[in-house]
This record gives sequence, C-alpha cells and structure tokens, in this order.
Amino acid sequence: MIHFFYENTSEIIEENIKPWIEKIIITEEKRLGEINYIFCDDEYLLKINQDYLQHDYYTDIITFDSVRGKTISGEIFVSLQRIKDNASLISKNYEEETRRVIAHGILHLCGYKDKTDEQQKEMRAKEDFYLNIF
Repeated sequence: MIHFFYENTSEIIEENIKPWIEKIIITEEKRLGEINYIFCDDEYLLKINQDYLQHDYYTDIITFDSVRGKTISGEIFVSLQRIKDNASLISKNYEEETRRVIAHGILHLCGYKDKTDEQQKEMRAKEDFYLNIF
C-alpha cells in the first residue's frame, strides 16, 4: 500500500500517481509492501537529514529502506520546496521534476544506488524510462 502524508506544506500530490508508482515496482520485478511518502518543506527534511544521517544540508529526498526480499517497503521523505527550487534552477517543469524524485525514491528501494558516476547514470536512465511511461 502506498500512503501520502504531508508535513509543513500545503501542496498536495495527486493520488492518481500511485498506479504509476506501482507500475515501476512491478516492472522492476518487485512486490509492493508498505510505502509511506512524507511530503514536506526544506526545514523538515533538513532536520531528518541532521538527526538520522548526520548531514547538515538541504536535499530533495531521503529514503529509508525497509525492503524484505522482493517486497518493497520504506519511508520516502520529499521536500517539495527543494524540488521547486531545483526545477527552477535547471529550467525543468515542477510536476515532472516531482515525478522524477518520486521515482528516484522507489528506485532506491528497488536496489539502485547513486553514489558513483556510473550508478548516477544508471539511476538517471531508469528515471527517464519511467517518466516516459507516466
């Protein structure tokens, strides 16, 4: 089950995006467990970053993995404020950039990493693939 929660933001993500998220999981040959998206502002996510990861910087997403085998579960924190700022900086559409970040979190739960250049290229290619089937 996919749940959307909101902290410190008035923006709402359309519920009709959930079947697309499920399609990503199925296409990656995984099963849907419990996924909680927590949409928030920069300060809320900064606090999560500081408290749990000991990082003192803003980010657009933090994914906490509770995956068991092929069953995808976890908590995905997303700063809508950071996405809006980043979309503006790179001249991208806010809605598409939001979908990219949503897919990014699911891809992390599916086992994709993004620490090296090679991993980043693979992650970006997967994001682009799933954006094209939205």
